[in-house]
Amino acid sequence: MAYIGKSPSQGVRSRFQYQATAGQSSFSGSDANGLTLTYTDSLYMDVYQNGILLVPGDDYTATTGTTVVLVQSASLNDIIEMVVYDVFSVPDAVSQSAGGNFSGDISSGGNPVKVAGKESMWIPAGAMYPSTTNGCSALTQVQTTALRPDLKVLDFAAGADDFAQFSVAFPKSWNEGTITYQPFWTVTGTNTGTVVWQLGGIAVTNDATINTAFGTLVATTALAHSGTSNDLMVSAESGAVTIAGSPSTDDVCFFQINNDTSASGQTGVVRLLGIKLFFTTDAKNDA
Repeated sequence: MAYIGKSPSQGVRSRFQYQATAGQSSFSGSDANGLTLTYTDSLYMDVYQNGILLVPGDDYTATTGTTVVLVQSASLNDIIEMVVYDVFSVPDAVSQSAGGNFSGDISSGGNPVKVAGKESMWIPAGAMYPSTTNGCSALTQVQTTALRPDLKVLDFAAGADDFAQFSVAFPKSWNEGTITYQPFWTVTGTNTGTVVWQLGGIAVTNDATINTAFGTLVATTALAHSGTSNDLMVSAESGAVTIAGSPSTDDVCFFQINNDTSASGQTGVVRLLGIKLFFTTDAKNDA
């Protein structure tokens, strides 16, 4: 009976069995179970005669990949068995328990583990500042309840568009394309009116003037406040924002954000906690 299984130390194996005729020394082809003898390397094969393990070279030769030849011919009805092990190689590995170091790039499916694509960065209100003209409030720390999260916020009035600014030096791996953003905000009152934010940007390169107008403002979809004071509200990700000034490597990008009161329905003061910027990279690192 042919056997195909797994051995913890020797891997996948196949067993071939022949019943010898008188004086037979060469064994090949179909065995007693209809399996055709094949092997890759004689080093990965055991040959038995009536259950006794034979010694390669001394007791038999196996060089063709399909035939085993006994040095001493078999007797009538001797059982000759060949156990053939698949040949495989163990890949390089770093031990989970012992640790180790990788050298060179680590790849998965032909791609680096860290791949180019969409990424994000968090810009907290603490990294922003009120615009000199029509600015929002100065950065304020407010307490929800004692020894619960304190908030660093910029307050935007309900009656007129207020503005804040910030700047970002994107990583070199940025593709210098459009970006999107997602505001995080709250309201201290209970009004369920909606809030709409707008964002525009300008890229400034080396030896160029910073005194340049922001690009077209892009608005978020209106989001209604929950009506519960100090609930965190997360607006939907905006559409594409085109940064003016033809961005390139090593530019500084200046941004302006405001609440669009003409499109909003919120009558209370809106507190901006920060925004998440989304951008796309076209390289795995900044080398």
